[in-house]
Order: sequence, then structure tokens, then C-alpha cells
Amino acid sequence: MNPRHHLDPATVLAFATGTLAAEMSVVAAAHLECCAQCREQLRSAERLGGVLLEQQGSPPSEEHRQAALREAMLGRLDAAPPAVARVEVERSRVGSHDPDQLPSALAPHFGTSYRSLKWRWMAPGVHCIRAPDLPSLIMLKIAPGKCLPMHSHGNSELTQILRGAYDDSLGHFAPGDVADLDSEVEHQPVTTPGVACICVSALDAPLVFSGWFARKLQQVFKL
Repeated sequence: MNPRHHLDPATVLAFATGTLAAEMSVVAAAHLECCAQCREQLRSAERLGGVLLEQQGSPPSEEHRQAALREAMLGRLDAAPPAVARVEVERSRVGSHDPDQLPSALAPHFGTSYRSLKWRWMAPGVHCIRAPDLPSLIMLKIAPGKCLPMHSHGNSELTQILRGAYDDSLGHFAPGDVADLDSEVEHQPVTTPGVACICVSALDAPLVFSGWFARKLQQVFKL
């Protein structure tokens, strides 16, 4: 894979410091497994994060409880392996490429293989699986040539393309590409002909649909 769409630098920094939401971290890790460019950005972010932590001053003395919480958080960060090291460990587990194998970052939430996925019907041509431990982490399978409803985002969306591809106003997204979107983006993905598009998405707020039918489906499937 040679991804053309990458993680936003702010996302990489949040991943490096452990402040990225859990469901977003899973998608980011899946992208990092296949993207050398973003792994290099992650190394730079970890170096920057180390400098910033060294430069942090002591909090005001009257905020003892907040200071204790902060020290505990920093202690956990110091004890944890660097983010880039975690990604490299996951990549080493993959070994030789097996086309049926899901990215290692997704395995704890969806299983290890595509063939074992148990899809749930969501709409004509659209199936999904919601991670049982992270409800905002969703895998989607969208039929080729399918036009999804126009939508924007309540806050952030992070989507990694696993198989197939789609096009929208931001360009062509193929396997390995990641869509790192915020509330300013409104788009309407159209999957390319040939094979179904399989992707994994994380949301930290509901999508915002313009059509009434899509809004009805949103109430049912809680997207």
C-alpha cells in the first residue's frame, strides 16, 4: 500500500500523547500499520511531546487535587511504551501479508479475518458491524457503485479504507487511505465499481444528514 491520504498532524500528536479517544486511536493505529509516512510523523510527535513534558511547570499550589491527577496521568504515560513502538509491535505480528487478515489494531474489536465478520444489514447495499466494546467504532461494507447520503459531522470522523474505494469532494480514497474529517466537511462518498468498499470508522459525535430518509435511519442505527 502507498496511502495518499494521511492522518492530520493534530491526530498524530494526540495519538502519541495518549489523549486521542479510544475509538479514534484504533482507526489511527490501523492506518499507522500500513503508512510509513505517518509512522515517521509519529516519531516526530513523540519527540515533541517529550520536550513539552519536560518544559511543563508546576501547577498553582491551591490546585492540589488537579496536580495529583496530572502527576498520575504523566506517570501512566511514562510507564507506557512509546506509541510508535506499539505500532511497530502490531506490524511485526502481521508478518507476511495474508489478504484475509484484518489489521492487528482491529483484531481485538472485530476478530482477525474478513471471512469471519458477521455483517448486519443497515440499508440497501450497506452492512455494518459495531464493535461491542467501543460502540462508536464501526466497520462498514458498502456495495460497489453506491452513493451514500450527503452528510457532515457533529465533530470528528476518522475512517480507514480497508478494501475497495470511494470518491467524494476530497478525492479518491483507496485501501490504506484515511479520511480525517472535522465538522467543517460535508461530503457524499460514492463507492467505485468492482468490489465492495470495506472501511472502519470512528465517530465522536453523530453524523449530520440532510435528507429525511437518512435521518430516519440514523435514529435506528444511532450513527
